[in-house]
Amino acid sequence: MLWIALLPPDDHALAPWGWWALRFTPRVANVDEALLLELSGSLRLWGGRKSLLTLLFEGNPDLSRPQWSQGATSLIALGLLRHKLLGRPLPSQARELPLDTLTAAREHVDTLARSGCRTWGDLKALPRGGVSRRFGAALLDAMDRATGTRPERYPWLALPEIFDQKMELPALATSAPELLLCANRLLSHLQLWLQMRQRGVLAFELEWTLDLKRLDGVNLPAQEQLVIRTAQPTQDMTHLRKLVNENLDRARLGAPANHLRLRSLETIPWAGASQSLLVEDKVKGGPLHQLVERLSARLGAQQVVVAQAVADHRPEHCQRWVPANQVPSAGAMRGRAPAPPSDAIHPPWLLPHPLRLAVQRDTPQYQGPLRLLTRPQRIEAGWWDEEGKGLALRDYFIARSEKAGLVWIYRERPASLPDTGSQPAQARWFLQGLYA
Repeated sequence: MLWIALLPPDDHALAPWGWWALRFTPRVANVDEALLLELSGSLRLWGGRKSLLTLLFEGNPDLSRPQWSQGATSLIALGLLRHKLLGRPLPSQARELPLDTLTAAREHVDTLARSGCRTWGDLKALPRGGVSRRFGAALLDAMDRATGTRPERYPWLALPEIFDQKMELPALATSAPELLLCANRLLSHLQLWLQMRQRGVLAFELEWTLDLKRLDGVNLPAQEQLVIRTAQPTQDMTHLRKLVNENLDRARLGAPANHLRLRSLETIPWAGASQSLLVEDKVKGGPLHQLVERLSARLGAQQVVVAQAVADHRPEHCQRWVPANQVPSAGAMRGRAPAPPSDAIHPPWLLPHPLRLAVQRDTPQYQGPLRLLTRPQRIEAGWWDEEGKGLALRDYFIARSEKAGLVWIYRERPASLPDTGSQPAQARWFLQGLYA
């Protein structure tokens, strides 16, 4: 058996190191202050002990290098690690380890020392019946597991369903950009979680805890949040760091902050990044959606907009402008019915508001009389709007003007005209679009 006991330099890295270790073995346990890994079943898969240890401790540059020790059992590896952390010279045999390196013996160290028992070997030499009656069966069980005569069982580590980590800031942050250092560390941990869960992130939240409850006579919230969304699922931390940087540059803190928390809000299964085999398809630079996300963060979401199709036959309602970073990704749109495509005769330019045309002898006028070129295209739409305010009963035509060229006009049908009480009002004509 090959057991590894490792201890990261800070508590915040303990969970990411556990997730990273799951890449190499499913037998990872969080015991006391350290992580315990059983690697004997993975040696052949990773090319032997030396290759596996090199990949484990040097394969992820984002994780700080931990203190570690190895042993034939988990308790030997943990005891050697504790011995090393105290700056003591390593013993040649496990039986020479002091009793304070064994968790189950710590509360009995002074009592055992008075009887001349100071090492694991001394404890092993004592009569088992006397040890059990005086110190309990747990101490004997720990010694049996340490020597390999009893199997070792632990609750094995499992990846959480949602990423949620909180970190104390090294100093009070008085402005949002000062949160970036800790945010980068949390993003590295998020990337590791995404890789192990095989998921891509679409939205996550940064939350900082305010150090003050009241400022200038105004009550402050306990936390403030910043939600960051991406157009497509990603595991690319380079892009996410730029996106976080742009958003933090525009954010303002209500008071100095002392903790930062990162939580995933929306993730989907990760299919991997698609790459083309054709040289001409390998365009330099980043994807368009990443540029759009950074511009939206820098200029404001309402300043970077995109047209979105709407299933409506009224030309003035068949599209709307929405913030580009709020448009659902291709994966999120899968399964929805797309909006119907616009008619081929629709002009490329629509007026902001239809222009009413003068009518002479039943002929609409626009820089002279208009000559109708097509049969009427009839629409009836908007009856579902409140109180029928959006009701449209129209006949559309392509017409030619001697001076303006081709134009797109419509005639209101009589049912949509105001009722005068006696004779039906004259049909009204409107100009709505122009052809280039």
